[in-house]
Amino acid sequence: MPEKGTIVFGHSPDADDAFMFFGLAEGVVKIEGYEIGHHMVDIQSLNLLAESGDLPVTAISAAHYPKIADRYRIMSCGASVGRNYGPVVVTVRDDLNLEDLAGCTVAVPGENTTSWMLFQIFGPARVRPLFLDFDEVEGAVKSGRAEAGILLHEGQILFEQRGFKFLLDLGKHWFAETGLPIPLGLDVVNRSLGEELCTSVATALRSSIAYAHANEDAALDYALGYGRGIEREDGRRFVRMYVNDDTLDMGDEGVSALQRLFGMAAANGIIDEVPPLDVVRPR
Repeated sequence: MPEKGTIVFGHSPDADDAFMFFGLAEGVVKIEGYEIGHHMVDIQSLNLLAESGDLPVTAISAAHYPKIADRYRIMSCGASVGRNYGPVVVTVRDDLNLEDLAGCTVAVPGENTTSWMLFQIFGPARVRPLFLDFDEVEGAVKSGRAEAGILLHEGQILFEQRGFKFLLDLGKHWFAETGLPIPLGLDVVNRSLGEELCTSVATALRSSIAYAHANEDAALDYALGYGRGIEREDGRRFVRMYVNDDTLDMGDEGVSALQRLFGMAAANGIIDEVPPLDVVRPR
């Protein structure tokens, strides 16, 4: 790995991931000696692929890193980070409040997602999770299959327009408890690539993100091809939320936030132990 001079980047079909990839997709940013490919599937599928180490580079849910730390290193760029915002818990029932959710079914966008880890830390205990693809969560709540659901991606900013009642912003709750940003997604690079190539990959990804920022309208045009029909300015708002200065470099604060997240997860019995945080920084 990588085979035949191609480095494949795994990322989700979401506007923020596509925005980050714009410079690489356009061929403006290159990795010397390699072609760039991409493998695009939902984040839960990427989480599962990472367990086998099949992809040279991939996006994952931050919560999934403890399970794949033996195969991948964290890149300091490419993280989807929220500062006082994040996934939201919603319902369609006017008679239901957050404290009423114990014993209820909650639609969850993937068992390995950071949103589910945060809910297990901060949400009511003894809920019944219904694990679904993220794009099935809204329908499950509206149909009554679940009393509440956790919304990711553009659902976080459009839930009121779509007829949902707000129960909890997991990113805001995290910030109130910790004062730290919340890294929801990470980009990781396979250890098998070796130190020099891992660094080159991280450097290229950061350059791709910087190029997208510098050419926002063109990058947004490209990204909205993966935005599931979201309106342009809503897409711009969503991309700016999750492709920000922290995405260029999560810094020591981002690493501290990951350490805190995994520490809280271990204390709550969600993971066995806190993994070493092996971070690759661009040149």
